[in-house]
Amino acid sequence: MDYLELTVDLTPRDPWTEILIQQLADQGYESFVETTTGVQAYAPVKDIDPNHPLIGTFLANAHPEVTAQSVAKIIPQQNWNAKWESSFDPVVVESYLSIVAPFHDKSSQTGMVVEIEPKMSFGTGHHQTTYLMSKALFELDAIPDRVLDMGTGTGVLAIVAEKLGAKEVLAVDIEDWSVENTIENAARNNCHSIQAVCGDIDVLKSEEPFGLILANINKNVLKAHLPTYSQLLPSGGILLLSGFFDTDVSELLLKAEECALEKMRIFNKDNWAAIQLIKK
Repeated sequence: MDYLELTVDLTPRDPWTEILIQQLADQGYESFVETTTGVQAYAPVKDIDPNHPLIGTFLANAHPEVTAQSVAKIIPQQNWNAKWESSFDPVVVESYLSIVAPFHDKSSQTGMVVEIEPKMSFGTGHHQTTYLMSKALFELDAIPDRVLDMGTGTGVLAIVAEKLGAKEVLAVDIEDWSVENTIENAARNNCHSIQAVCGDIDVLKSEEPFGLILANINKNVLKAHLPTYSQLLPSGGILLLSGFFDTDVSELLLKAEECALEKMRIFNKDNWAAIQLIKK
């Protein structure tokens, strides 16, 4: 699958980068890398309207002094490995966890070490959300036996969940390359209880309840999935959500309340957020 890379340089950069990322996410862009001059955003070519006047609309609603320059190009799937390897730094989650690549020096890493090698670079721009979800996992009182990881990507959260004690983890992603990658990364980390499945929320209709559901996706997808997540949780089951900004928290909490999900805790990092919910 080919992806569109949109590079936008903003003057001034702050706070407009965060605002632009939120607007891009609403238009279907699914991964972001903040740069020293702005942002790079990525989306499947098939999901983006090339005629949408996004940057012009953004500037029209921004401060008159804001200027933006944008360049869009198509990135073939086979080119992503080299791009990822050149830009991926380890993700260190306090003293809990280090998420590293095969080429990183593991001798200086802290806590649990999880090694991943993505087939695509998506997710490396979301270190904040990976950080938040991982931190939330480590700070749960206990990891239930059965865990669902929606939008698993590289499988890193599924791997952490198993290493923390889950006996059965279902990892779901809409991309077949993510499923393959999750299987490879699970084996790389000596995990044997992770089942990776290609599909969307519809693959879960006949599933038994999960004690814990992880969903690090984007706001609009999460809102659409919340009723199903609620149905799949027993009373007292935990739902961890991320992939959105702290300004989106109130909107998600309103939808969660409609689905019998109650706020337990909110995590924040660099304007990104995660929510821990419990099924009433």
